[in-house]
Amino acid sequence: VQMLKNLSSPDQIGAGMAVALLTTFYGAFSANLIFIPLAGKLGIYSKAETTAMEMIVEGVCAIAQGDNPTTIREKMQAFISQSRREEVKANI
Repeated sequence: VQMLKNLSSPDQIGAGMAVALLTTFYGAFSANLIFIPLAGKLGIYSKAETTAMEMIVEGVCAIAQGDNPTTIREKMQAFISQSRREEVKANI
């Protein structure tokens, strides 16, 4: 905007262009090195938290309905990956 405002004076266009290029560089730098990776990590954490909350709701509902503990365990294992199931099974 500053560069376009000073189109009538050619000696001020250079300063405006320098500021425009610098702010573009800072924007691209911060987006690619800070904000995009941060958004990816937040997405992963959000998915994990959502899965945990869904497991809690399903577990509490199953207990309230009086389901068999084996059935409840199978419902809970459906939420986690196969490798995680094997880890849990080894700890039981």
